[in-house]
Amino acid sequence: MIDILYFAWLRERIGIPREKWATEAATVADLIEELRGREERYALAFQDISALRVALDQELSEFDAPLDGVREVAFFPPMTGG
Repeated sequence: MIDILYFAWLRERIGIPREKWATEAATVADLIEELRGREERYALAFQDISALRVALDQELSEFDAPLDGVREVAFFPPMTGG
């Protein structure tokens, strides 16, 4: 089981801030495909992954990163300064 956290508009589209998910996904991209297949709200939230960033165990990562040993995956939009 991994914890998946959703921030900003992702949380709004999916409707929850976090969940536990049992996955067989090897990479973040595989996990996203699993989530897209769950329900339409996930498919819409992950429609354009170029508008997303991901952190694995609170460290910025890439979508091709392996999930082996990861306890937490966080999805969020790119941050802007100001």
